[in-house]
Amino acid sequence: MSIRDNTIEPNTAGHGPNLKRRGLIKGAIAAGGLAVAGAGGLGIAAAQDEADDVTAQATHPGLLHTQADFDRMKAKVDGGVEPWVAGWNRLTANSHSQSTWAARPTAIIIRGGDGQNYPQLYNDIHAAYQNALRWKVSGDNAHRDKAVQILNAWSSTLEAVNGNADRFLAAGIYGYQFCAAADIVRDVSGFDLGGFQDMMTSIFLPMNESFLTNHNDACITNYWANWDLCNMASKLAIGIICDDATITDQAIDYFWNGEGNGSIGNAVPFVYDGGLAQWQESGRDQGHSIMGIGLMSTIMEMAWNQGVDLYGANDNAFAKAAEYVARYNSGHDDLPFTKYTWGTGQNCAYQEQTVMGAGGRGQARPVWEMVFHHYTSRQGFALPNVSALAGTNSPEGGGGDYGTASGGFDTLGFGTLAHVRLTWDEIPDNLTPLG
Repeated sequence: MSIRDNTIEPNTAGHGPNLKRRGLIKGAIAAGGLAVAGAGGLGIAAAQDEADDVTAQATHPGLLHTQADFDRMKAKVDGGVEPWVAGWNRLTANSHSQSTWAARPTAIIIRGGDGQNYPQLYNDIHAAYQNALRWKVSGDNAHRDKAVQILNAWSSTLEAVNGNADRFLAAGIYGYQFCAAADIVRDVSGFDLGGFQDMMTSIFLPMNESFLTNHNDACITNYWANWDLCNMASKLAIGIICDDATITDQAIDYFWNGEGNGSIGNAVPFVYDGGLAQWQESGRDQGHSIMGIGLMSTIMEMAWNQGVDLYGANDNAFAKAAEYVARYNSGHDDLPFTKYTWGTGQNCAYQEQTVMGAGGRGQARPVWEMVFHHYTSRQGFALPNVSALAGTNSPEGGGGDYGTASGGFDTLGFGTLAHVRLTWDEIPDNLTPLG
């Protein structure tokens, strides 16, 4: 089995190092991400024409879900169709999705070091998201009002996110999740959109940008892919929720060109023949590897819903990495592994991994439905290993269904309800293998 480095594709469209002054669609084309059909997307030629006249207005709702997605969820649940009903039941059974949820907004949130209190932040964010999702599917305004109440309470209270280096994880993970919830209720009367945008741009965005620029003053390879990915996701989500194409373009540019481990060429460093690719954290452990699959697919789904295809980057390298992680976590040991080397600390002290990291192997996280149904239902690719884990973990739950620790809240989840597009019987038999 041959190996090739997964370097960034050659510049074929004026790819430059800085996209700050370009609109979302134009910047994505220049960076190599094609505007796509679907979800308001454009064909390549039409996108280039549109790029000259693009406005700063993003598509809303358009982070993890579009209105078409909500219409599908509602129709399937109202019609009693599986597996959507099972996904809906998983949502309604979660304590966070109840309209009686009592929020605990706090001025100073700390993750890492003394005085940690960040669980109250992630619990409230997931309650806001789950109530907003319940409202869009059921039409029950009590859930709408609860989501609005939670978001308004935090945007009028939060002053800072502090702690040791882990504060950057909080800024990234909870930044994108906050925006995903807010995007659902964006146009609801009573939601303080301006106050929410101020919170995101004054507290979360500066931390995202600080990390992606300086990496906490460490060696550029010191921090694992997840650290970059969560801050990339937050920055992209903030650009969308604020209708700020400059911020959005910067996030997309980092996906292609970033020096840290979250950019596509660094997150997927080795691509093998046969449709598999090694994930950057595969030699570390599997909990973090699965987390990375969830974070990168979140970035790609948000971009897709804005008309930009990052899923297909570098000949579907991410799909191959997802297959690799899924195969190992399904119990298979027949995977290639290339020695991975990097530098740590401030002086880039040499480190290496020579074998797969088995820690957390088989861990359940609700990340697979989003990946599977993009590549298979939308694109017609065969992902047998991702398919196996999607089936095993169906119906996917969300925050509160996978323990009380922060790892169970790294992903918003509920992919069976939100991201399934075809039933197993409807998936075509003639799917295209990954090259």
